[in-house]
Amino acid sequence: MEAPYDDRLLHQRVVGGDESALGEVYDRLSPLIFGLSLRVTRDRVIAEDITQEVFLVFWERPLAYDPGRGTLRAWLATIAHRRAVDHVRAEERRRVSALGPRLFEREPARPEDGVLAADEAERVRQAVTRLPDGLRQAVELAYFGGRTYRQVGEELGVPEGTAKSRIRLALRRLADALAEEEV
Repeated sequence: MEAPYDDRLLHQRVVGGDESALGEVYDRLSPLIFGLSLRVTRDRVIAEDITQEVFLVFWERPLAYDPGRGTLRAWLATIAHRRAVDHVRAEERRRVSALGPRLFEREPARPEDGVLAADEAERVRQAVTRLPDGLRQAVELAYFGGRTYRQVGEELGVPEGTAKSRIRLALRRLADALAEEEV
């Protein structure tokens, strides 16, 4: 078993510019940071990049970490998780925006397929309009506006967790409503 290390002492050494302290932190925590990033992104190269970015943040701005608020492990893991999620969301937005125009330009394989798709899209739009205002606004900002949970919360003036709960509840209600309509 490895000897315990002192976050405060390592932090002080990094603040003082001690590269060997950063090396110690990296040796101890990079497997965790890489594993977390890989689990979220499912891409080794991106996970490696995120791991490097996380330790670069700590090296360049060591005073951003407050040992009184939690462990260095938790702080670095939080940064890694946020960056990994941001990467996944950005990739999804890029993918959707790249496919979007092509989805509408191509001709359906059969004319009735286009009619069915348009009918389903209209039924989804109608189901969204029937949601209570708070849920409707949250889902519109997130899915039609491409906002993150945090951005939805900021725009609606509610905590991020509340925004996330509203979006999940809205999606559940939409799924139930559309299942009743057999969409």
